[in-house]
Amino acid sequence: MTELAASTAAPAQRITMFGAEWCGDCRRSKKLLDVLNVDYDYVDLESVDDGADRAHAISGRTRIPVIVFPDGTHVVEPSDSTLHAKLTEFGSIN
Repeated sequence: MTELAASTAAPAQRITMFGAEWCGDCRRSKKLLDVLNVDYDYVDLESVDDGADRAHAISGRTRIPVIVFPDGTHVVEPSDSTLHAKLTEFGSIN
């Protein structure tokens, strides 16, 4: 996992998760990504000034986590099974 501090103009080439430590769904999704050894960038909404704005611009919602895939698709507040299926579909896990 890499924590991002600055916004990027180019499309993501990796999975990016927008979240916060106080968010139970974020902790759960982050734990699943870590257990599955998924390489991803983490944007902590508590420490990145424009993180919440970036997550909102992607999802159109104020709910987190927002997990963005390199193909531009994203999931918001996914269940573990939904996130696992998306990771499998994307080829991030076997």
